[in-house]
Amino acid sequence: MTRPLSDLIARGRGMVPADLVLQGGVVFDLVTGDMIPGDVAICGQTIVGIGATYGGRQVIDVSGLTLVPGFIDTHLHIESSLVTPFEFDRCVCPRGVTTAICDPHEIANVIGLPGIDYFLDAAARTVMDIRVNLSSCVPSTEMETAGARIGADELAPLMDHPRVIGLAEMMNYPGVLAGDPEVLAKLEAFRGRHIDGHAPLLSGRDLNGYVAAGIRTEHEATSAEEAREKLQRGLRVLIREGSVSKDMAALRPLLTERTAPFMCLCTDDRNPLDIAEYGHLDHMIRWMIGQGSDPLAVYRAASLSAAEAFGLKDRGLVAPGRRADIVALGDVAECRADLVIAGGRVVDDAAFDARDEIAPVGRGSVRAPAVMPESFRAAANATETHVIGIIEGKILTEHLVEDLGPVDGEKHADPSRDLAKIAVVERHGINGNIAVGFVRGFGLQEGAIASTVCHDHHNIVVVGASDADMARAVTRLAEIEGGFVVAGQGTILAELALPVAGLMSLEPFEIVEARLDHLRSAARSLGVTLEEPFLQLAFLCLPVIPALKITDRGMVDVDRFEILG
Repeated sequence: MTRPLSDLIARGRGMVPADLVLQGGVVFDLVTGDMIPGDVAICGQTIVGIGATYGGRQVIDVSGLTLVPGFIDTHLHIESSLVTPFEFDRCVCPRGVTTAICDPHEIANVIGLPGIDYFLDAAARTVMDIRVNLSSCVPSTEMETAGARIGADELAPLMDHPRVIGLAEMMNYPGVLAGDPEVLAKLEAFRGRHIDGHAPLLSGRDLNGYVAAGIRTEHEATSAEEAREKLQRGLRVLIREGSVSKDMAALRPLLTERTAPFMCLCTDDRNPLDIAEYGHLDHMIRWMIGQGSDPLAVYRAASLSAAEAFGLKDRGLVAPGRRADIVALGDVAECRADLVIAGGRVVDDAAFDARDEIAPVGRGSVRAPAVMPESFRAAANATETHVIGIIEGKILTEHLVEDLGPVDGEKHADPSRDLAKIAVVERHGINGNIAVGFVRGFGLQEGAIASTVCHDHHNIVVVGASDADMARAVTRLAEIEGGFVVAGQGTILAELALPVAGLMSLEPFEIVEARLDHLRSAARSLGVTLEEPFLQLAFLCLPVIPALKITDRGMVDVDRFEILG
């Protein structure tokens, strides 16, 4: 509830006790870099005073702690945490993430507008403040089969929703540059509003043209040189550290006190296993400071710069008039939260228990055709074979060409050369497509792994050394309403059910974490060498990231933006 201005003024002046006082700490001011001693007074959701002594109805002793603004994740897909928005809230808010700007295009690609509505409804009930950028690319291109299609006319009625910021990542950068009518209609509808970018490796005049369309941010820069050019073109660069896309080490040297106002932090896609092992934005902050980055620059990127970039003028500082999103730290360099305040509320079990949760959507969304081992036959006569080359820690891939001789008109996986089969099975019940190709980089020696987390169309993707195990894994995914499966030795070795649109679990994040650990171990038992095999697998199907990908319609040469014949 919004409090009258007279209440805020009176409590800021100390004439009336504040609702909540944080007593005895120091405020890290992200404008001057100063450490300001004194109490922090809060009225409702708003900070009303700092740097003075206050009385309050509730007082919390934070002596010896440093108070910084709550962290803002500027771009993520909550679905990639593999849990519902409510479990995501419980997982990361205690780590100091008090605002998350999400793009629900994963669930939107499966069930359409009801998926976006679900996130908007959930966002009104979480402890952290979840904001939504409306999904711009459903589907991401015409070279895949998604479960839904959302155009400018469907997005327009949601533009003024109080939880909506603007248009989410415009991934179809070839469509922007080519003047695709549907793409331009969305850009025109959001003209003058916030529009997120997504243009890996785009440079020169093509980058100029892309930014001229009203794009304001970019999270796909993977080198300091690429990020610098994008900053020079007026884009806010979001440093990303997800479970697969790890760009923090490459971009950290560019983050200085000079550039910090124009750089932010994001995770994009990060699962509970990595959050538990390393952290979320808190991990990014302590790692960069540990590597020698200026704490002022890092904390600005984590909060104030993020708030400014996305028009959230009410937060980003521990200062009067700002939203009471505060993280109390024992050590600024270590960035481990002793106390988190979100919207004036203490983040604890009671806050999560008080939420009014809503029922999930997207059950029964896996409608894949029945498959058999022969469904994954790679018929061919020529030896020349296009192969997806994995670059670990990147969603960029190499376009390799290998000699793989057919036997009786069929090509087979060759574990001795680290060549596995990869297939995409359309699972939305639209056309039953199955496309088969080859991939290098998993280290798979036997068995198969499969997933319905398959960006962004979220069909079934399976990689294997055995056609029989590929069929076994895909069949099991249909039985559990989607998720992750590892098959080998003629059986199912590990699985995680994700029945919410084939993307999210109904279990607490602690259980999801444990099952992910089991899945990772099972995959390694088959020879898999990747640290994060399932999300790495999922990004092999996204045809807007160079250089070679696969969808249910075949292998895609992203540089030429066409399906290979």
